[in-house]
Amino acid sequence: MRPTAPTREGPRTNELITADTVQLIDQDGDNKGPVPLDTALEAAAEAGLDLVEISPQASPPVCKILDYGKYKFQAQKKAAEARKKQKTIDIKEIKMRPNIDTHDYDVKMRAMMRFFEEGDKVKVTLRFRGREMAHQELGMALLRRVRDQVTDTAKVESEPKLEGRQMIMVLAPR
Repeated sequence: MRPTAPTREGPRTNELITADTVQLIDQDGDNKGPVPLDTALEAAAEAGLDLVEISPQASPPVCKILDYGKYKFQAQKKAAEARKKQKTIDIKEIKMRPNIDTHDYDVKMRAMMRFFEEGDKVKVTLRFRGREMAHQELGMALLRRVRDQVTDTAKVESEPKLEGRQMIMVLAPR
């Protein structure tokens, strides 16, 4: 078995650029127009910087003279900042029974409202046991009651549906 060459991440630089002619942008950001690759490489070497292929799809490819190490560091910092700002949406689950008491129901609804304020989705699971399966309309009525109570703060992402012995409904914050 022959070892494979490691694959490079990121844009091509210096001798790895394959085009004959490139659209050159110098270190000051001035567009020098289409120039032969050799001329662009010489200009980068004179400046003591790298020739980096910024837009390989363009015709001719756009190359810029810059410090590649600094460029990679800035890109890494920008990606980390974007990751830090993104909010992950969790799915919280609230479990109920068809014959839930009013106080227990109120406690579950307060928890559900808190989840919506935090920006999380809520999966309401209604579990049937024994003979409760014969009265699924009670479960459906309870889920309708939940839906009507959270109409202003949440929207129904998936309508109540029966899966085995449990009825499931997913709500998402507005």
